[in-house]
Amino acid sequence: MTAHNIFETISSQYFQLTNSEKKVADYVLRHRIDVQYMSISELAEECTVADATISRFCRRLGLTGYNAFKLELAKASMTRDSHRADAVILQESSGFHAMCKKLLGENVAVLEQTIQLLDPRQVSRAVDLLRRSRRVVCMGQGSSMVLSEEAWTLFSTVSPKFLFVPDSHLQMNTLALMDPDELVLFFSYSGSTRDFQDLLEVARQRQVKVVLVSRFPKSPGGQLADVVLQCGADEGPLQAGSVNARMAQLFVLDVLFQEFCMRAPEETEQSREQIAEAVARKHL
Repeated sequence: MTAHNIFETISSQYFQLTNSEKKVADYVLRHRIDVQYMSISELAEECTVADATISRFCRRLGLTGYNAFKLELAKASMTRDSHRADAVILQESSGFHAMCKKLLGENVAVLEQTIQLLDPRQVSRAVDLLRRSRRVVCMGQGSSMVLSEEAWTLFSTVSPKFLFVPDSHLQMNTLALMDPDELVLFFSYSGSTRDFQDLLEVARQRQVKVVLVSRFPKSPGGQLADVVLQCGADEGPLQAGSVNARMAQLFVLDVLFQEFCMRAPEETEQSREQIAEAVARKHL
């Protein structure tokens, strides 16, 4: 299938679709841009069908799955709107400062969206788990791995019980030996990678709690995690690892960290003083 005919393919096969699949086709054709930013669970909910119906619909179009479908939507939308987008860029382009203001506006919008989506009760539950756990292992894969390292770096300034494991194989090894009084803090924008699903299965077997930072609380991973902290930022298939998505997750991390510190202010202050004294010799 070529990038520009995904919508034509849907239209040409429309009358061969089941009633449930037609509901999906109707929604996709009406919301061509929005769908590429939705998880499979969100689309299924909007169409009032099961996730499996979405998967069958994608295969009916000759695609391997939902991610491949979103990629085709993104390509088709980009091809269709490329000339118009170029014109807008040329019209809006008026120098370095204009570009900076545009990026600033986008980042502010992402943070405001995250504030609206972030549930204080979920944050409180996450902090409860972080506080009670004997050890917290920070994990993520791909671009989210960097965020999990940032989480470890931040929390290690106030507590020695945080650990960072970057490699997916080592993450599995670590989980296989974890106990129920330990916790995984996981970062995944989509919440639906295969590696994460494999890790969740082992976590459940070991009765290890999982706190997930993700855009999609109803994703396969979100439905299995014990706590989901939802971030903002709509990221299309052609924008993987975007700065906006990272900004949103970093903001959630900062909120989580501040709440963690507020639970034990004296302990936090003491840890910071000890680290400051130790690190002082590193500076000239």
